[in-house]
Amino acid sequence: MKSLSWRAGISAALIVIAFVFLVPSVTQELPAWWSGVLPKDKIHLGLDLQGGVHLILEVEVKKAVESYLERVVEDLKPDLRKSKIRVLDLKRRGIDGIEITLAPDQEAKDLETLLGTNYPSFKLETGVRDEKGKAYFLSLLEQERTQIYKMAADQALETIRNRVDQFGVTEPDIRPQAGYRILIQLPGVKDPKRAIDLIGKTARLEFKLVDEENSLEDALKGNVPAGSEILQETAVDRKTGRKTTVPYLLKKRSALTGESITDARVELERMGEPYVSLSFDSRGARVFERITGDNVGKRLAIVLDDKVYSAPVIRDKISGGKAQITGAFSMDDAKDLAIVLRAGALPAPVKILEERTVGPSLGKDSIDQGFTSMVIGLSIILILVAIYYRLSGIIADVVLLLNIPFILGGLALFGATLTLPGIAGVILSIAMSVDANVLIYERIREELRLGKPARAAMEAGFARAFVTIFDSNLTTVIAGLVLLQFGTGPVRGFAVTLIIGLVSNVLTAVFMARIVFDYLYVIKRWKTISI
Repeated sequence: MKSLSWRAGISAALIVIAFVFLVPSVTQELPAWWSGVLPKDKIHLGLDLQGGVHLILEVEVKKAVESYLERVVEDLKPDLRKSKIRVLDLKRRGIDGIEITLAPDQEAKDLETLLGTNYPSFKLETGVRDEKGKAYFLSLLEQERTQIYKMAADQALETIRNRVDQFGVTEPDIRPQAGYRILIQLPGVKDPKRAIDLIGKTARLEFKLVDEENSLEDALKGNVPAGSEILQETAVDRKTGRKTTVPYLLKKRSALTGESITDARVELERMGEPYVSLSFDSRGARVFERITGDNVGKRLAIVLDDKVYSAPVIRDKISGGKAQITGAFSMDDAKDLAIVLRAGALPAPVKILEERTVGPSLGKDSIDQGFTSMVIGLSIILILVAIYYRLSGIIADVVLLLNIPFILGGLALFGATLTLPGIAGVILSIAMSVDANVLIYERIREELRLGKPARAAMEAGFARAFVTIFDSNLTTVIAGLVLLQFGTGPVRGFAVTLIIGLVSNVLTAVFMARIVFDYLYVIKRWKTISI
């Protein structure tokens, strides 16, 4: 009696807990005290059930190598001057390395020393001597190039994950794939275009001085001075909405980049216009203070992804590590810009290889069809089991139905996502629960045919069938764990519900059903089994 009491108590507690975790998914009207005491997270629906965005991106890792080589070129210039190495030409060659031409009377020994000390990622290869000098090639080591590829892909994955988290998507699925690709699934996104723009924006922020020493008109005619470039600002007329472009001649070298940004948030001007307020780290604050102090009266352009946002005149030295980006922003534009600046720039551009948008109506149809198929299948099973096994079949039906709240409650407990394949996993779990009951009942029938009394047949049936049930469910759980570890979105959704359902099967078919049989044939001492 004591054993039956504590087993019944555990079962009742588990049922109550399952329903408690299900309440937030069933109703939105929870009492005020609920969220402070009881769980409030509901079951998350996957992309195929509530709609959203499916993307496969490819990180253009070769661009990361190009950027790395460009930075090395800029770093080499002061190092070469410091080492008194006279150079006639210095430029990047693709993603292979850097071409450097030394003066005719310049020896390569000092260059070799400089590379060995400060640039171990490069191998010096001798080129051809001509009347202008002797050309050398700084070849980027293959292992270093591979490492840059990997770091670019990893950093892009982390940056995109940070952007999506700040965008507010519930239960996104973001994972790397082969070939430096990234799979992204964003369930419940209402504005797919905005989400795609946010994810794909490189968000390289640069502060560049306007080149006021040379003529913009001459540069527009094709005579761009060395060390300068032409970038455009898009201006929008607030009354007509007409867009015009304004060209700027800027110094190519960045005075400061967004790598020093510690925070970016949306603020409002006096007239209610949004702008983005920036905060720099200590190093960035010092650099920004020096730049503004040394260039009072000049214009400093704020450039994002080679697009000029504004180019204000520096009125005075700016201390405190603060700056702001103004422009013809909508509130959403300002918020998205702040998000990408906080999350950081992508190390390389990303290219969209596959894009699918699932509408919420299609997701609702999937839910309805999945629910209908589950109800029809479950009803047929319940009727057949009750007819074939009579009273024992009705007991099996009751514990069989308990699998549903246990599975759904488990999804809410672990914060898992319910997908359309996940519904298939629920149906398969229920089918395997029926299989467990069939094993037990057929074993009981065999014992009864051997002439054993009801209680002995019942105990032998549960005891001997348990090993088979446990083994079959355990092997399937292992298969489910493999799917969960190595599968992608839909496969993982199937694996989650399958694993939870299999654990629930053992609990209901063996543990809870046994409580009912013990009560009837041990406590009430029934002499026959309706099976």
